[in-house]
Amino acid sequence: MKIQPLADRVLVEPLKEGEVNKGGIIIPDTAKEKPQQGTVIAVGTGKTDDNGKKIEFNVKAGDTVLMPKYGGTEVKIDGKEYQIVREDDILGIIK
Repeated sequence: MKIQPLADRVLVEPLKEGEVNKGGIIIPDTAKEKPQQGTVIAVGTGKTDDNGKKIEFNVKAGDTVLMPKYGGTEVKIDGKEYQIVREDDILGIIK
């Protein structure tokens, strides 16, 4: 990966929604919702508290996370779409 997020930001690759739903209906791109799940690709350098102590990340590369529908910044790197979100915006880790 050629990008390193800064501070408390996390680079996430959104999981793609299926083209066909359970009933066999093909869903066009315009009707698909934004994915809320993704895989953490890289984490930033971390943020510091008021005393200058580094705050550890709760997520790591490879974790599958739940993100808000509309949050973060969408970026395209080498033809793939990613989202950069703050760790505080991540809703949870899917196990």
